[in-house]
Parts: sequence; C-alpha cells; structure tokens
Amino acid sequence: MGTANLAGLGLPVDVPSTALFTDHYELTMLQAALKAGTAERRSVFEVFTRRLPEGRRYGVVAGTGRVLDAVENFRFDEGVLGFLRERRIVDDETLDWLAGYRFSGDIWGYPEGEVYFPGSPVLRVEGSFGECVLLETVVLSILNHDSAIAAAASRMASAAGGRPLIEMGARRTHELAAVAASRAAYVGGFSSTSDLAAGFRYHIPTVGTAAHAFTLLHDSERDAFRAQVDSLGRGTTLLVDTYDVAEAVRTAVEIAGPELGAVRIDSGDLLLVAHRVRQQLDELGATETKIIVTSDLDEYAIASLAAAPVDAYGVGTQLVTGSGYPTASMVYKLVARAESADPAAPLVPVAKKSSGGKTSLGGRKWAARRLDAQGVAEAEVVGTGPVPAELADRQLLVQLVKGGEVVGREPLDAARERHAAARANLPLSATQLSRGEPVIPTEYVHGRSDG
Repeated sequence: MGTANLAGLGLPVDVPSTALFTDHYELTMLQAALKAGTAERRSVFEVFTRRLPEGRRYGVVAGTGRVLDAVENFRFDEGVLGFLRERRIVDDETLDWLAGYRFSGDIWGYPEGEVYFPGSPVLRVEGSFGECVLLETVVLSILNHDSAIAAAASRMASAAGGRPLIEMGARRTHELAAVAASRAAYVGGFSSTSDLAAGFRYHIPTVGTAAHAFTLLHDSERDAFRAQVDSLGRGTTLLVDTYDVAEAVRTAVEIAGPELGAVRIDSGDLLLVAHRVRQQLDELGATETKIIVTSDLDEYAIASLAAAPVDAYGVGTQLVTGSGYPTASMVYKLVARAESADPAAPLVPVAKKSSGGKTSLGGRKWAARRLDAQGVAEAEVVGTGPVPAELADRQLLVQLVKGGEVVGREPLDAARERHAAARANLPLSATQLSRGEPVIPTEYVHGRSDG
C-alpha cells in the first residue's frame, strides 16, 4: 500500500493508505450502485449506538482526530488497485472510479471528548452514496475502539478523584491498538503513558523507570537501587516489591535519601501495603516521597483505594480492553438519501424497520443537550427538521470536514479538557460505579424531513 503524509500533527510521519481498512461488501455495493446509476445519489449516514454497555451511565466520543486522518488518507493508489484487480474484487469500471476517489462531502460530529448517549448522532457523513459507503468500516473501527477505551478511562479518572493515572497497557494489546488506546485514555483523563510511540505521535507525556527484571539483574536489591539512583537521580521511582517491601523501602531511602521521588507497589494487598509504606516513609523522613500502585487495576480497584495514601495509579490490561467492554457498539447507517442523482433532488428519510432490536430512525438529525435551572444536563434531545429555539445554542454537532477538506482538527489537549468539562456538567450520579441506566434520557423530536 502507498503512503500519505499524516497531516495536522506536526510530525514527519508517513502512514499507509487507509483505503483497504474496509469490508469487501462495501466495494461490491459500490460496483452494483454504479451499474444501477444510484451511486451518485446524495446520502446521509449517521454513526450512533442503540444502547450503552450494560450498566454504563454515559459514553465518551474518542478517535475523531484519527477519523479525520483516515479520511484524508483514504486513497486507492496503484498498489491497492492492483490488489483489487488481481483478486477480481470489483470490475474495471469500478477500479477506474476508485482511482480518482477523494472524499468531497461534509462530515459533522460531536467534538472529541464530548459525552454521548443512546441514539446520539455522534458522526454524520454526507456526500454521494458511493463516497460515503466506503468509509463505514474505517470510521467504525476507530470510533468503536477509541470510545470504549475513553469511557473506561473516564470511569477510572472519576474513581481516582484527581490523582494522576498512568496508561501502561501496551504489552496487553496489539502494538498499533496500544498507540490508539494511549490517545483515547488521555482524552478520558489519564495524564501520561508508558508507550513511546504514543508520546511521539500524539505528544502525550511519557513516564517509566524500571521493572522487576532490573532488580533481579543485580547481585542485590541495594545494588539495583544504587544503579538506578546514580543514573536517573534521587527523584526516580523505585520498585519495592521484588522481595521484602519493608526492607526495600528502608534501603531505598538509605540510598536516595528523603529526596526519593516515589516508590512503586505492584503486588499484594495494595490498601494494606500502601498504608504501611506511607507510615514507614514518614518515619524515615521521606514525607514527600510518593506512592504509585499498579497490578491489574480497574475502576473498582481504584475506587477501593480512595482512602489509601496513594499518589498515582498505573493501569494496563483493564484499560486497553475497555474494562470489560472493548467496543462501543456503534453502527453506521444510511438515514436519508436523495430521490435521484440530481444534485437538487430532495432528501427522503430511510431506516431499517425489521424486528430484533435493530431498528433505526430515518432522517438527517441534529442533537442538543438540555440543561436544568442549575446548568446540569437533564436530557439528550435528538431531532429532525428545525431546531427548537430554546435549544439553538445547545447544539452538539460541529463541522469536521467541509467539501472534502478537514476543518475540525484540534490539539489533543482540547479534547481532554472538553471531556472533563462535559463530565462535570452531568448529574453527579454519572460518576457512580454502580450499574444503572444512562444518566440522562434521550428524547426524540420529529420534525419535517431535511429534504
């Protein structure tokens, strides 16, 4: 596959074309639509989820910036076209059409970091059927993964109560998914990552010192601590649970002095051990030395340590797997299409009506969040047709792509800050870890079609 410049990130990174991050049937649909003369019909696709993962109170939009990169790099170069030709996936007429493919439509969506609820149109893709249908898989693969990770991260950040969170799950997932997970975790409230690729690509702060292997390499724990402090300075973090924790803490302070930056605990009863270590550090005069805990943490384990003298948490497996829900279950559905290929033809709503819980609502939608008298969110309002005047300044969708050109790219810190603000505007029960329904209801307003 060919390469295209990763625009907008300020990095000299070349990435492969994203054109094959798609499903076979999207190209066969395109071929049939071209033959039928319907591929150029103006169409509106929307991304939404019918329900949140069981027990979750809200979702988090993440991956929007990566979607914009993917759309920009969706190009059928010679290598890609050769593969399609060799496998006879589509005919020559379709290959000719794909050779000139450039998305030329518009994309609107919830800004990255915003929260969402069942039915929220988190992304709206508008253009010809042919150019929009090809983006389905790549859009969903990014939003479903990143939003799931960000939602887990958000819950963990709430449970941490302001204490820093370190993302350290790279070794627990695919190497490319690890980079995306670091990015999504940062949006959701994590402050740093151990993954250098994520730090390089997305400017996320990176941290890390030493593992148990470094201690085991040396003839004694004292030798290992001395080597680390001599190299990294007294502000380093020493891992103290390779052998005996109490002895390791004593040795650590003897070598680094009260200026020791932190100790890390990676096993045992974290609540009990943290209290004992804090007492010991204070008795040794290391009152400013911080305690970092790791060891298969999730939001529930983090919440259980709220009363412990812990200064930061490192989270891996549970974060990069969405803490039990590795996908946001979003779908990409055609909700409106023109009556003909005439650019002036009116749009008509379309929707799947079959039974089995997979119905959808037709029509090009807007979304707004209604607030109560105290400025707290009380409903997600989704509608077609005119936006009620009282909701005009509460609309959620922003334009991300206009006429094929990206207009909505922003720094990652903006998404991170937006999420913190959006979560703060939800009812307090949103941060409860107990299972429940979405923290605010979704209300539908049916107006005339946008045709």
